[in-house]
Amino acid sequence: MSELADFARLIAGDHGLCVVSTQRADGTIQSSVVNAGVMKHPETGADVVCMVIRGGTRKLANLRARPRMTVVGRAGWHWVTVEGTVWIAGPDDEVPGIDAERLRLLLREVFTAAGGTHDDWDEYDRVMAEDRRAVVFVHPERVYGNA
Repeated sequence: MSELADFARLIAGDHGLCVVSTQRADGTIQSSVVNAGVMKHPETGADVVCMVIRGGTRKLANLRARPRMTVVGRAGWHWVTVEGTVWIAGPDDEVPGIDAERLRLLLREVFTAAGGTHDDWDEYDRVMAEDRRAVVFVHPERVYGNA
């Protein structure tokens, strides 16, 4: 059985790229590729998988309706899967205690945890606001793989 630390080590080998899967209303699965990382949840302090997702995406709509996600990270022949419930905070997903300023900083923290860097943080903040980006945290319930 793998652990979240295995997931964190593995995704660093491929720029944090992961396949995420959500469930559509008809029960079928929708998958896409995102950058993800591991960090402490801002409310609970628990280790979670984190990512920034652009507003208006199908995966975000699916997560609002059915708040579960599967995330698969791989590097070469090694892979780790994390399954769990999600927590979303963004301009369209208000959370008590996460005001606009805290969200701005949280978007930066998650981006950095997912391996991102930026030369102009003001520009980053502007694009995140324009895109109505949200942060998504996956609380690991199952972690497995061959890493």
